[in-house]
Amino acid sequence: MHGVIQPIMPLNQFIINDIKPFEVKTKVAELQEVFNQLTYSHVPIQKEGVYMGCLSVTDVYCFEANQKVNDVLYAVEGFFVRKQTIWLDVLDRFAGNDANIMPVLDEKNNYLGYYQLVDIISLFNKTPFFAEPGGIIIIEKAYKDYSFSEICQILESNNVKLLGVFVSRLKKGMAQITIKIENAGLSAVFETFRRYGYSIISGHEDDTFLKTLKERSSYLDRYLNL
Repeated sequence: MHGVIQPIMPLNQFIINDIKPFEVKTKVAELQEVFNQLTYSHVPIQKEGVYMGCLSVTDVYCFEANQKVNDVLYAVEGFFVRKQTIWLDVLDRFAGNDANIMPVLDEKNNYLGYYQLVDIISLFNKTPFFAEPGGIIIIEKAYKDYSFSEICQILESNNVKLLGVFVSRLKKGMAQITIKIENAGLSAVFETFRRYGYSIISGHEDDTFLKTLKERSSYLDRYLNL
């Protein structure tokens, strides 16, 4: 699991299971009726009890009502998260799939339920990472060489308080670590990180970071009232 300052309560407490996946033999007309009653972007689909993915409200309204899901499997989007997926990856999956529900599977690919975007956003608006003013730094170092204890030591040596930290990217043996700190002069912090062999990918004030986060997807802009 990526290093991360955890939210107020376990994320899996927000799993909802009042909607079961629809079987591929379900008629499109039934899905259209479901979307008439709900404001969800997608509904989950399964084949003989095995989760396959989701169909979007946009696609479902484009299909003929007398078709069956089995006839339109090409439109199924196979996104999901695991029960143990960390919150930032959950948010990223929401954004990447333009969805407001996110199916949750266990290690054996059993469908457990789903997260609602509004619940996840509401929870994390309360965490220091989002709620407290501060600056955002993204640093990079070889995965085998970085440590969270070293990062904390560097910040403490600059009399800077840490509000949140997580590994935001792993690629080709390199780790990018996103750090949120209390507002402070970033130049001295940058200099210390460089002395310890970290590359500075970016560093900016909180407002810029949150604006970028909000603009990643038009739907996030509707839900992320930070």
